[in-house]
Amino acid sequence: MTKWIDLLADGRHHVLITGASGVLGRELALRIARPGVRLSLWGRDSVALDRLAAKCREAGADAWSCALDLADMDAALNALQTQDEAIPFDVALLVAGLGNTLPPGATVETPDQIIRLAQTNFVAPAAMAALLAERMAARGSGQIGVVGTAAASHSLPFAAGYSGSKAGLARFADALRLAVAGRGVSVSLISPGFFADRAALSRPGEIAAGTVADQMIAAVMAGKAELVVPGRFLLLRWCDRLLPRPLRDRILLSLRLP
Repeated sequence: MTKWIDLLADGRHHVLITGASGVLGRELALRIARPGVRLSLWGRDSVALDRLAAKCREAGADAWSCALDLADMDAALNALQTQDEAIPFDVALLVAGLGNTLPPGATVETPDQIIRLAQTNFVAPAAMAALLAERMAARGSGQIGVVGTAAASHSLPFAAGYSGSKAGLARFADALRLAVAGRGVSVSLISPGFFADRAALSRPGEIAAGTVADQMIAAVMAGKAELVVPGRFLLLRWCDRLLPRPLRDRILLSLRLP
């Protein structure tokens, strides 16, 4: 398999990473950082972003941080367009997202939590991907990687807002991929299972964020439509689709957190 380092050797050197202050965004940045690569690192944690940018510069990259909250979509889209006009993005890795924490004693997420999940997991990455896809199509080249989740394929009763927002993003990414087909732009959906920093792995089946990062970069640079990692989640997806609904419902309800 062609390594991602070879895939970056084709002149596509300006890379946007949102969610760069999180574990996956950090792993992506550290792997991409090298002489000749310009990194625009976005995230909410300005301290973590500055540390990461410094490490990327040590590796020879031209790295800059941009601390913002994607809940402010006007600011995010203005910043995105301004940066793309100054130095066009060749690759955009839209990683930022929120996980789900069901409030104690609650049956479902609160309305405020639903709004926040929808904004961060669907509205923000979809709007940013749309803006970049249009501009990249006009230039005739570009790669966009959108991070979803394997959970988007399942109606999780304890994470309706999370799985629902990510399901919307998955459908949008696939439709956007078709919309720019033949225009030199690829859109890749990355659907990982549970992942964490290697030192923090604790749940059964959890994988290292570095493993996701390696496979994600290769998939995006190759223009792959979707990457499901680890691959066993594809089997779970088909089980969800093929099982009779009553049986599927019993299985999903059995996963409800105590």
